[in-house]
Amino acid sequence: MTRIRRLEIRNFRSIQTLDWTPSNGVNCLIGPGDSGKSTILDAINLCLGARRSMSFADTDFFGLDVTRPVVIAVTLGALPDTLKNIDIYGEFLRGFDLGTGQLEDEPRAGFETVLTLKLEVNADLEPSWTLYSERAAHQQLERSLAWKDRNLLVPARIGTYAHSNLSWAKGSVLNRLTEEQTDLGSELVGAARAARATFGVQAGPQLAQTLQMVTQTATSLGVAVGANAQALLDAHSVSIGDSAIALHSEAGIPLRSLGTGSGRLLVAGLQRAAAAAATVALVDEVEYGLEPHRLMRLLDSLGAKDAAEPLQVFMTTHSPVTLRELAGNQLFVVRQRSGIHTATSPGKDNGMQGTLRKAAEAFLSKSIIVCEGASEVGFARGMDQWWSQCGATSFLALGGSYVDAGGGSPDQCFTRGEIFLKLGYRVLVFVDGDKPVSTDGLIDRFVASGGQYIMWRDGLALEDELFLHLSDDAVEALLNKADEMVGRELMAEHIKSKSSGKVTLDSMEAERLIDGYTPENRRLLGLAARNNKNGWFKSVSGFQEIAKDVVGPNISQTEPGFKEITDQLWRWMSAAT
Repeated sequence: MTRIRRLEIRNFRSIQTLDWTPSNGVNCLIGPGDSGKSTILDAINLCLGARRSMSFADTDFFGLDVTRPVVIAVTLGALPDTLKNIDIYGEFLRGFDLGTGQLEDEPRAGFETVLTLKLEVNADLEPSWTLYSERAAHQQLERSLAWKDRNLLVPARIGTYAHSNLSWAKGSVLNRLTEEQTDLGSELVGAARAARATFGVQAGPQLAQTLQMVTQTATSLGVAVGANAQALLDAHSVSIGDSAIALHSEAGIPLRSLGTGSGRLLVAGLQRAAAAAATVALVDEVEYGLEPHRLMRLLDSLGAKDAAEPLQVFMTTHSPVTLRELAGNQLFVVRQRSGIHTATSPGKDNGMQGTLRKAAEAFLSKSIIVCEGASEVGFARGMDQWWSQCGATSFLALGGSYVDAGGGSPDQCFTRGEIFLKLGYRVLVFVDGDKPVSTDGLIDRFVASGGQYIMWRDGLALEDELFLHLSDDAVEALLNKADEMVGRELMAEHIKSKSSGKVTLDSMEAERLIDGYTPENRRLLGLAARNNKNGWFKSVSGFQEIAKDVVGPNISQTEPGFKEITDQLWRWMSAAT
């Protein structure tokens, strides 16, 4: 049940420095593209993989600088007894505090005994895998893991091409399921010369236990293999050996012909079954090839919901479905600042799980606008569409996203914004001005942490700002939009109600022909439009249309204070990187 306790990366591809203490179970790396997530998986695979050599190139060095060696160090805990043998590895055994993540160079009481395996590549591009401890380095001692011990550490990589694990090839997950070993040389030759079916008769009994586990796992995951999986010769194999033995369905169809998602799902389930032999799994783009319901099943098979944590899984994702299925402490946000990469877990505190369920998409972006409600989301999106039509780069194209805080108190917008700030996101809070922030110091704390905010003016909601400060022609366009969305009858009812019967929609329109929309009528329209139960534009799509079709085209004729607020929004959105 070996586990990775600490990962250190220096000068590898896009990562100059990373020091990370992963969790014991699922570690899902999230962040914008090119942030180094897949590089982290590659680093683990290269360091722990059972290989005697590996081809490296100058492009594997950070900044193409081959004068600074690539160093990948993986500290391993939960070691089997063979790796804690003092006679063999004594000078390299170290101590690790499971509570604090502290690593000490010598083991001691209360600390877990661990080993650090280091991969180093210098300018000659020749890799070396050695054990490391400070005291051994001082004594100039050098030792590598025995080959049989290296094989105990090999992680299972469930990548795009998972089908290699559906044959008995070297390193395949099938060879880890049970202690059964094939000894079928003569049968292989005969089968290759005769027929695949003939060989299947010979191989089946020797692999019965493995085939039974494959059938059970496939059935539980909904992958169709029939009542009994078979071990027949792979028709595509060109060599005669164990790798020529491949899984087939009851009908004799090679399971390697399964779709990408089905293949990954089955291999993940088999890896779970083989956890006693190989406990670390690597999955890049876990959602690849899977519908949401099968992705959820894959996460379950990897132990995402299990308290016992059967596998230590390192995965990457760009799927909100994955994020909603996982707990906050199973996620790690990858960020790079000043050459230093970090992988930070949101955890479960401070409303994190609720934020994760409600706004999973935001965790996959670079910049986030936390909006008080659907009105602000729609308005910001509509303005972005208008600016894009005018030639600007869309906020979405720059890696931005919107979070709907669900209305209510503006306090929750700043609180939610703080959560994202702590994880390294760029955050703007966008709220109405009709409700005060009730928590003392909340805004100051948010700004001090690097956040920014835009608030409509005191006492005014978005609808008030629109009707008070747009031109008469734009107000006319707003009323036409309201007529399309909710109907003239409801508009008239709201105006009559908010004016206590003193003003009607008809009288207001008549006055407009003479004096335009008076300040009093504009205020009344703002009140009527934001009716709590039946607001005229109270939806993302409604305000998106208003911003794109009405506000944007008329922005140059609006009141200067309103334009300055929209300019602030433009400056922040266009600065996203």
